[in-house]
Amino acid sequence: MATSRTVPGTDELVRRGLKFSQLRLMVALRDHGQVGAAAQQLGMTQPAASRLLAQLEPLVGTPLYLRHPRGIDLTEAGRILADQAAETLKGLDRAHQRVTELRGGVRGHVRIGSVTGPSLEHLLPVQREVRQAYPEIEVTVQVDTSDRLAEALLTDDLDFYIGRIPNTADARAFAFHRIGPEPIDLVVRLDHPLTRQPDATLWDCMEYDWVMQPPRGLLRRTAESYLLERGLPVPPRVVSTTSILFTLALVNETNAIAPLARAVSRFFIERAELGSRLATLSVGNDMAVEDFGIVSRQGDTQPPAAERFMKLLRVRTDLLPSRGRAPL
Repeated sequence: MATSRTVPGTDELVRRGLKFSQLRLMVALRDHGQVGAAAQQLGMTQPAASRLLAQLEPLVGTPLYLRHPRGIDLTEAGRILADQAAETLKGLDRAHQRVTELRGGVRGHVRIGSVTGPSLEHLLPVQREVRQAYPEIEVTVQVDTSDRLAEALLTDDLDFYIGRIPNTADARAFAFHRIGPEPIDLVVRLDHPLTRQPDATLWDCMEYDWVMQPPRGLLRRTAESYLLERGLPVPPRVVSTTSILFTLALVNETNAIAPLARAVSRFFIERAELGSRLATLSVGNDMAVEDFGIVSRQGDTQPPAAERFMKLLRVRTDLLPSRGRAPL
């Protein structure tokens, strides 16, 4: 007669009686550092939360927290358990989302991030395709810098993003599908003095104010490195801003020069209905930011709606020339 055999260590905590309420409590304790605040977040009384903790420590076999006058501190073992609990609960939420979407057809909520240029050049046209092919899919788009998008991806606030893996991040946590470099234009107002100077050079641009990202911004570092490599100084007068809208407004109203992603400059310049009075200079045409791509969490399985959106995005970008630009 066959008998069931248990693999040593498999589901050990579950077989000992681990409860999902204890996992949720550990995550709340990690986030709040107080039993009372954690209990309130979970909708239970403080005595009930204390009982769950008292039951949990013998299951794990080691202290999970230390009490002090202001609350509690998790031990190293407690932090390990809390971090894993958070990942487990997020995984179950994602599984439930996938089951719900499969049961209800092609629908769901896709959370996408993008740096500015690709959001116009790639994300916008794919969003139009998705809207026509899968009208039940809801899409949320976050446009930001790659470092902030990477942080949102790792905290499960995004399904994927279009951008770069930050140099300060552990690349092993990400999967990267390369799209290509991001060309840059030098943008000015339509009647800027340099647009009437056919032999204008980069040296001539030094006479004017520049509008750029704050120091250490990727696009600004790229523009400054490009100038330095050609024996020019960095622009002596710079207005720093993170706002594309303010940049375009300032360029439109003054003689300032702005290095902008080519996708952004052409989006506005080629659309007369937007009232654009902008132009690009014929210098620095080979300036480009390092390769960007589609970034997701390593080893993750995307929900059906996000998977369909990403597939359309990859089909579009895989057909593009490595340094070319697709029509919008």
